[in-house]
This record gives sequence, C-alpha cells and structure tokens, in this order.
Amino acid sequence: MKRLLTMALCGTLLAGCSYFGNEGELIDYADPTIIVANGKYYMTGTSGSDGFTMLESANLKHWTPCKQTPFILKKGDGIFGTHSFWAPQIVPYNDKYLLAYSAEQKLCIAESDEVTGPYRQREIRPISDCEEMNIDPFLFQDDDGKWYMFHARYMEQEDYPGNTIQVAEWDMDNLRMKEETLTLCLQVDEPWELTLDGMDKGYKTVEGPTVMKRDGVYYLFYSANDYRSIDYAVGYATATSPYGPWTKQQGPIISRRIIGENGSGHGDFFIGLDKKPYYVFHVHQNDSTVDPRSVRIMELKMTRHRTSGLFMISMRGNKNDIIVPRVYR
Repeated sequence: MKRLLTMALCGTLLAGCSYFGNEGELIDYADPTIIVANGKYYMTGTSGSDGFTMLESANLKHWTPCKQTPFILKKGDGIFGTHSFWAPQIVPYNDKYLLAYSAEQKLCIAESDEVTGPYRQREIRPISDCEEMNIDPFLFQDDDGKWYMFHARYMEQEDYPGNTIQVAEWDMDNLRMKEETLTLCLQVDEPWELTLDGMDKGYKTVEGPTVMKRDGVYYLFYSANDYRSIDYAVGYATATSPYGPWTKQQGPIISRRIIGENGSGHGDFFIGLDKKPYYVFHVHQNDSTVDPRSVRIMELKMTRHRTSGLFMISMRGNKNDIIVPRVYR
C-alpha cells in the first residue's frame, strides 16, 4: 500500500526562473513552519521537488528571500532523498539548527550552523531503518530535557488503512528514534476527520503534528482528512505525557467553515516576537484548485476552562484578522 505517496504532494512554486513568484504574490508553501531567530521570522515549507527554500520577515506580512541561493537544503547536496521533500521543521539545538523533514516517505535530520542553512546530514540516511512509511516529523523537547519525535506513520490494518500520529523518544546524540518507545498517539475516530468529501473514502488520515506544553499539559495540533479535500482541517488533543493517552478537544479549530477557505491545515504553532501565540498553515489555491497551496497565519486565542483548567484554543478575532503573507524583494 503506497497511499502515503499522495497524501502530501506539494504544489510547486517554481515559476520560470523565480523560486518565489512575482512581487507581492502569495507564498506558495504547503506544510509551512516558522521559527523565530535573530529577532526575525524565518519560514520554510513544502515547495517543490528539489529541497527546501526559505523566506524571512520582521512582521509576518512582508517576506523576502533569505539568500541569493534560494535552497537551504537541496537534493544531492549532502542529504538523503531524491524526491518528495515534505514538511520541514527547524529547531535550535546547542550552537546548531536541526532541520527535520521527510523524503521518499522516510524521516530525516540535517544540520546547519545557521538558521538559513545550508543543511546537510552527518550521515546520508533516514533516521530509522524501519520499513513503514513515515512523514511529517516534529521534534519536541520536554521540560526535563528529553526529546521526542512525533510523526505521521502509515498503519495498514483491515479496519484502519491510513495515517496515524505516533511518537518515540529521540536520541539527540545519535539522531535516532528509540524504536522501542514507539507509541500510537492519534488515529481517525471523529466524524469531522473523515468527511464525505474525502478523496478516498476507505483511507483515514491524521497528520501534521505540532506540540506545545502549558502548565504540565501537552497540546498536540494535528490535521485530518485528505489534504485535497475541502474539509482538510486542524484540531488538537491534550495529554499529561508525550505518550498520552491523548484526549481530543472540541471539533476543528481551523476549517473552511471557520476561515472561509478550503483545505485549511498542516501547519505549525509558534510564539511571535510580540509574545503572542500563532499558527501558520496552508489553504487551497482557490475554490476549484488545490495546488499550489498558499500560506496563512492566525493569532490563537487561549482561554483557560474554569473546570478542567485546560486551555481552550480558537482563532482570535475572525477570518478578516487572518494574515495573508506575501513575497517582496
């Protein structure tokens, strides 16, 4: 079963000789992620068949290419993979930056001295020798210093063919997952996660994990439905351990019914320079076309529940408050 191959197919932003389109155009990243460093924002995402590019910004609205050479990680330049470069995430570690990504449906880690790259691997290999198809890596460091690798992993069972979200403890010294700790976090079990608009009614999908922690509680953002579906959307679950058990909260917090754009999902949580919480994600190109997908950014509202003490998360404001970032030279 190779169904994962179609689940994160990216739109291309390569137009002529420009990697970022024309002045003032939308940013055509799928699976976007933003890291704050050096007093600025840096964004990358799924953007083509040759690797990953990067933009930078001071205000989340106006973005410019980071370097004359657009690639921060490129096929054939000291990294694993010849195709299907998907869902990057960048995290600082000691005096370096790590870039987690998937290529050929395998999880990989590359390193750089600078947030803007170039990123290369110590050893040109995936981080796991397992045969399963894995995408959408997300590295998370807990308060005790331990690291965990959340990711989407294909599971083929008679009653569940599709993507699940799983986690394993991460060996930072050797850049490996501790396979013996691998634990299932989430799978499809809510009506909104498999709608009638699904592209393959028998295939189930949860993917795009992003994790934060507040007051001892872990919050796992995830996306569900086929990415090509107009009902692709974002929900979240909570737990008191990285291994769960995870409890899903309310319905989707980002969906076409909330923001007015189709295919809204697969992004990343980050704290802005203004210390406010944000979520960056992608949407379909328009009502009739999926790719290339475009970036949106929204501020999140986090209100503590009077009884449970959990934070209830939603969009702050309304759809008119969503940031539509654009490229400028």
